[in-house]
Amino acid sequence: MAASVLCRRAAVLCRTLAGVPPNPAGCRCGSLLQTASYNPRPLRLNLTDPHIPDKLSDKTPEWQKTARYDGKLFGRYGSASGIDPASLWPSPEQLDGIVEEEKQWQPPLEAMLRSIELEEKEETQKRLAKEKIIAANLAKMPKMIADWRREKRETKQRLKDEKERRGKLLAQARERFGYALDPRSPKFLEMVAEIEKEEKKKRKLMKRRLKEEQAAAPDTPPAASS
Repeated sequence: MAASVLCRRAAVLCRTLAGVPPNPAGCRCGSLLQTASYNPRPLRLNLTDPHIPDKLSDKTPEWQKTARYDGKLFGRYGSASGIDPASLWPSPEQLDGIVEEEKQWQPPLEAMLRSIELEEKEETQKRLAKEKIIAANLAKMPKMIADWRREKRETKQRLKDEKERRGKLLAQARERFGYALDPRSPKFLEMVAEIEKEEKKKRKLMKRRLKEEQAAAPDTPPAASS
């Protein structure tokens, strides 16, 4: 809809500028006829006397002195450009560079297959190494679970023993001083230090007695052979 409206307005404008009265009835047909009768000016290519820049002149831009521009001139004017087609052929060094670039970006099929084989082999090795680590961790899992459970039981028992010992110490402090003490008070800490010192002395004494009893016990004679 919008395109048809624009087309009508353009046709009316063209007729107005050309001095042709508007044709409301056949507006669309007139615009179509005008479009069909449009004859653009052809591009004129001077092949008899083409403009070839002078490479020896200082006024000629540097980009018009390159081999790439020579190729454009030869492609446009052909032999009329005065350029030798052999000069447009790449040098042996350039050919070697093109071959190396093709080898890099377009390797042969055998090289591509070899590269794919190496990648698959590397991926297989990585997968096997990961599976080996997983299998080793799974083998260690029962022992790790047992150790975790044992540590949990030991921690729970240690907390229970500490709680019972603290309760006993608080009971002893209440019995000694006649009132409840704060576990952070200096009196309570001093009493705990004394009790630990006495327990250490008792353990040392018991250890000495046990050693003396083992030294005083007679050696049992070896059993007589029948």
